[in-house]
Amino acid sequence: MTLQFCEDAALAAIALQAARRPPEAPQAAALGPIDPDVVSAAIPAFFIGRNRAGLWVAREARGRVGGLFLFKSSAIDFAHRQSRPQRCALVFPTETFELDITNRGNPLIVLAEQARRLIARVATRQRR
Repeated sequence: MTLQFCEDAALAAIALQAARRPPEAPQAAALGPIDPDVVSAAIPAFFIGRNRAGLWVAREARGRVGGLFLFKSSAIDFAHRQSRPQRCALVFPTETFELDITNRGNPLIVLAEQARRLIARVATRQRR
């Protein structure tokens, strides 16, 4: 995992590096508590990463809020907005993980993902 604090310059650098990559593993990672030696309990922390479908996931470390997004920068902006007026710590797990709480991010993502799955199924049937 890498750790980075939400600062304007860091957000800009991350947005520039937001190239799409395929999901790294078919299994979802278990998001555990953050070591208090790394991040203080007083600092809100968010996990930012991809799920199996390749969508960006932002999830508060304690599971209070989270969302699904098309872009990495959108997930980071969500974490930044949810932690106001404080700053927040961003944790980027190397494994994929799933949003295990209600999606408070982009509401159209769920519909888009369902449409993508349907199209993939139809395409697979047509190849047979």
